[in-house]
Amino acid sequence: MKPDHHTLIVGAGFAGIGAAIALDRAGLGDYRIIEAGDGPGGTWYWNTYPGIGVDIPSFSYQFSFEQSPDWSRTYAQGHELRSYAEHCVAKYGLRDRIRFGTEVHIATFDDAEDVWRLRLDSGDEVTSRFLINATGVLTVPNLPDIAGVDTFAGATMHTARWDPRVDLRGRRVAVIGTGASAVQVIPEIAPLVDRLDVFQRTPIWCFPKFDVPLPPALRAAMRLPGGKALQRLLSQVYVEFTFPLAAQYFTVNPFAKRMDRMGRAYLRKQVRDPVTREKLTPNYAVGCKRPGFHNTYLATFNRDNVRLVTAPIEKITGSGVDTVDGVSHDVDVLILATGFKVADTEAQTFAIHGTGGRSLARFWETNRLQAYEGVSVPGFPNLFSVSGPYGYVGSSYFALIETQTRHIMRCLREARDRSADRVEVGQAANDRYFAEMMRKRHRQIFWQDSCREARSYYFDRNGDVPLRPASTLEAYWRSRRFPLDDYQFSA
Repeated sequence: MKPDHHTLIVGAGFAGIGAAIALDRAGLGDYRIIEAGDGPGGTWYWNTYPGIGVDIPSFSYQFSFEQSPDWSRTYAQGHELRSYAEHCVAKYGLRDRIRFGTEVHIATFDDAEDVWRLRLDSGDEVTSRFLINATGVLTVPNLPDIAGVDTFAGATMHTARWDPRVDLRGRRVAVIGTGASAVQVIPEIAPLVDRLDVFQRTPIWCFPKFDVPLPPALRAAMRLPGGKALQRLLSQVYVEFTFPLAAQYFTVNPFAKRMDRMGRAYLRKQVRDPVTREKLTPNYAVGCKRPGFHNTYLATFNRDNVRLVTAPIEKITGSGVDTVDGVSHDVDVLILATGFKVADTEAQTFAIHGTGGRSLARFWETNRLQAYEGVSVPGFPNLFSVSGPYGYVGSSYFALIETQTRHIMRCLREARDRSADRVEVGQAANDRYFAEMMRKRHRQIFWQDSCREARSYYFDRNGDVPLRPASTLEAYWRSRRFPLDDYQFSA
């Protein structure tokens, strides 16, 4: 059969946008993007809470081939990233090939025809020869497993689904969670509310960031020949040094081992009350859990109207939050800053069934999270993931997108050259790569003894951390050099 399209891309965030641009450049323009939202941007479309922004410099958080000279700050705010997504969609002519407001319920590989069949929420079916999963990892909100969370009578919202119609001014507000989104939203809403109760299960390491408006002279310099490239190079070096080299090569990186001391010094500088400061001090090493970067988060706990609650939550009632110490905290608005399902099979936004009807989620539950170079899984032909297990090294997400789409395009161009309808990674190649990831992971920061106390979403249910133990340059090089013979191409 002739499928509806050569390729279907699920997700119109930056991963889907990057994959679409790569397909056009490869001369494979017969594709469609299926997006649940009504606009592009992915994470930056769905997340609109106050204070949202990137936690790496703006110069790195963009495509290398589409660098913006218009960032207003060293760390871009959420609305700027959404505008940047709109800009990329418009410039590269993608809008007419995006089907907005449409969810994929299940994708099934048809063995007889070598095509993917996608069933949509509308009941329609659309088919393609190849399927690119670009749904990302910050997609599925992680709702807390707390008794009575559905019984609260006031307004409830997750930070990933912020409701701007809820007026927080003069209200009693509870924030559950102190992860990356909470670090950004708490300082923004604290001056507005009557009282803010922050319920902390696990404290987060927080560090300052050089977040300042870009001066006119610097913005003008980015418009000069080589100006944007120089800024990006300096930014990339900074990003590489502060996460990939620190986290992936922890055992040989002396700087990473001093981060705890820096974090404690920042806490002493920011938080006046020693009891509160102690509650905000993690009992795990820096790097076990995603750290926060903010200049006013810790200082917010100096405010008279902000209370840090560390007693475990017993239940949520119609009027507020009850903790195990017998205290009832009456609140008007409940904010769930509980993050996303990341290293979890439940993070899949749609079910995927490969050859013989096998479930990708069940395969991972049985065999642990794994994917060849973070892209392909045996038994799931013609399927490629941008954010698969052991693909991301921890630098800019755009570095991941460009690296993985380069890998995918090599496979698709080879399939075109061989007139192949079926592309599948070999089991031996996948096993070799997974064994390499296990062999190299001992040098990562995550395997310190104290990490057992972190409750980090880096760890999956098997205790693995599906991040690639490599540098950005190594991942970049391998996307160009992996043996194509690791894949089987057949007509």
